Amino acid sequence: MTDTATELPVLSRKGVPAPAVRIVHLGLGAFHRSHQVWFTAKAHDGAEWGIAAFTGRRPDAALALAPQDGLFTLVQRAADGDRFEVLPTIAEALDGADTARLNELLAAPTTAIVTLTVTEKVYDDDGPDTPLGRLVRGLAVRRAAEAGPIAVVSCDNVAGNGEVACAAVERIAHVLDPELAAWVRENVSFVATSVDRITPRTTADDVALVAAACGYRDAAPVVAEPFASWILSGEFPAGRPAWEDAGALFVDDIEPFENRKLWLLNGAHSILAYSGQLRGHTTVAEALADPVCRDAMEAFWEEAARHLTLPELDVSGYRAALLERFANPRIAHYLDQIAQDGSLKLRMRAVPVLRAERAEGHSGLGAARMIAAWMDFSVNTVEHGAEFHDPLEREVRAALALEGRERTVALLSLVDGALAQDATVVDRVDSLLGTFFRP
Repeated sequence: MTDTATELPVLSRKGVPAPAVRIVHLGLGAFHRSHQVWFTAKAHDGAEWGIAAFTGRRPDAALALAPQDGLFTLVQRAADGDRFEVLPTIAEALDGADTARLNELLAAPTTAIVTLTVTEKVYDDDGPDTPLGRLVRGLAVRRAAEAGPIAVVSCDNVAGNGEVACAAVERIAHVLDPELAAWVRENVSFVATSVDRITPRTTADDVALVAAACGYRDAAPVVAEPFASWILSGEFPAGRPAWEDAGALFVDDIEPFENRKLWLLNGAHSILAYSGQLRGHTTVAEALADPVCRDAMEAFWEEAARHLTLPELDVSGYRAALLERFANPRIAHYLDQIAQDGSLKLRMRAVPVLRAERAEGHSGLGAARMIAAWMDFSVNTVEHGAEFHDPLEREVRAALALEGRERTVALLSLVDGALAQDATVVDRVDSLLGTFFRP
C-alpha cells in the first residue's frame, strides 16, 4: 500500500452502534463474510440481526476486523468492473478461543441461530477444543440458562450437512452428558443448506484497491463474484432474518439442489484444480481455457446430469451459468486453494456420480478420471516437496510409497473402500493415470 493510503482513516462505525447480536457464527473467514453476512445485510430486517463471528484455528480475521468495529468492504468483481459495499452486520469479531463470550452469547435467549463454516473434517473430530466441541459446551450453558430453542445452520460443502451437523453435535453432547444430548434433540433444529459464491483469497492488491477507490483503510476486504445462492431446508424455532429478500430459497427437500451444486460446481472445481495444476495452470479461468481440462470437466458433467432429473434444477441453465462464472477473467480463483482436502472432497463429488453410473451400467469414466487426476496431483505435489493439505496426509503419503496398481488401490481406498475392492473400477482409474501430464 502506498504512503498516501496509510494516511487514510481506518474503516469504522464512527460512533454508530453495532446491531444487537442474534446470530453466532463459527468459522469467521472470507466465505462467511461474502455469503451469510451479505444475505443478512440484504434482508429488510437485517439491522435487527447482528452476527458475532468467531474464528476457527487462527485469530487473524478477528484481529483484522475488531479495530474496524466488524466492518469490511465486499468487492463484487464482475467482468465489467468492481462494486464496493461496506457490510455492517458483524457486530463482534472474536477469537474462537474466547469461549467465555461464546457461552455468554449462547446463553442469551435473544440468540436465535448458530451458523457454521468449519470445513468438512471438523465434523469427524470429537475433540473438546474443536469448533463443534465449543458449540456443545455452549449449548450446555444455554440449557442451564433455560434460554429456549435455537437453530444450527451448517453452511459447509458436506452432503446432508444438516444431518451431519446434528449427528456430530449429538455425539459430542452424549459424551459430555447424555441428558444434554436429549435436550439437544428436543431444542436444537439443524438446518441443511446448499451454499454458493466464489470467493477467492484477498490479496495485497485488493487491499490497496479498496483504499484507492473508497478513501479509507480496510485491512480485511473480501472479493467475490456477483452471483450468490443459498438454499435452506429446516426450522428456525426462534426466528430468522428475511434472507429470501436477497434470493435465498427455502425448500422441503434440499438433496437434489445439494447434489447439483456438489457435482456440477464443486466437482468441476476439483477436476479443474487437479488437471489444471498438472498442466501448469494456477486459476480456474486458466484451466477452463485449456481444452484438455474443459473436456474432462464437460465429460464429468454429462455423467452427473444423468442423475439430476428434477425439472426445477434446470441443469442446462445451471451449467451455462457456471461456464460464465468460471470464465470471469477478473476472479482469480486459485487452483491450489480448491485442491486442498481432496480425499474428503472426492467422497462427495466424484464417488456418488461414479456409483450412480456403475449402478446404471455406465462406465463412470468422467468420475474415475477426476479420482485419477487427484492421484497424479498428489504424486506430483509430494515428489516436488510442495505443501500438501489433506486430513489424511499421513495415509496418502504411505500409499504414495507403494508402486503400480498397489498404489492405486491404496489411494482409492482412502476415498472409498468399496470402490477399491471393485477390480473394474481400480483398472479404470489405473488406466487413466497420467492423463493430464503435459508431454
